Amino acid sequence: MRILVIEDEKKIASFIKRGLKENNYTVDVAFDGDKGLFLAEINPYDLIVLDIMLPGKDGLFICRELRKKNIGVPILILTARDDLEDKISGLDSGADDYLTKPFAFGEFLARVRALIRRKADVKTTRLKVADLELDQLTHRVRRAGREIELTRTEYALLEYMMLNANEVVTRTMISEHVWNEDFDSFSNVINVYVNYLRKKIDSGFEKKLIHSIRGTGYILREE
Repeated sequence: MRILVIEDEKKIASFIKRGLKENNYTVDVAFDGDKGLFLAEINPYDLIVLDIMLPGKDGLFICRELRKKNIGVPILILTARDDLEDKISGLDSGADDYLTKPFAFGEFLARVRALIRRKADVKTTRLKVADLELDQLTHRVRRAGREIELTRTEYALLEYMMLNANEVVTRTMISEHVWNEDFDSFSNVINVYVNYLRKKIDSGFEKKLIHSIRGTGYILREE
């Protein structure tokens, strides 16, 4: 899952980015409204965390612009302004949720998960394909009851493939959702990580779940 954080206070932005990365999210950060709007318009994010008071374009303007352009990415407003009128303005501008600073990171993370599930219309945090299971809350992965240890990037890649199970995901789609904007899409890193996953997910099992689609990408399915 790829998240954009638009926050001008660098300490807060760094804190949010670190916490999200520890929970296996891919994170881009913008420190002003102009850069934030630009990134939001060109990249397919699963969620935007947005401050209201920003240099350049403010958060409410960004919300309105994205909704005018039919960009339906969930938006979580994160701000120190906590009076009722500000909350109403944020939600009326197109935001999906509102959290006031200071905040407990546990609550913030719960809201992030809820918004992403709502977007995907997912009713559970447990993903399952054949005998492969992934728990999005605990980040535990099992196949046939056997625990599988994954790195942060391996987990993010597997989660994305399981969310799109039985559908082909291209290299471009993977790079957009699993890596941040600095990723070099011409490198062989995606192939390398898919092979890492194959060794951990499919090795030793008769039925293989990760399949290559020649010239296109990959698909996670039980043949």
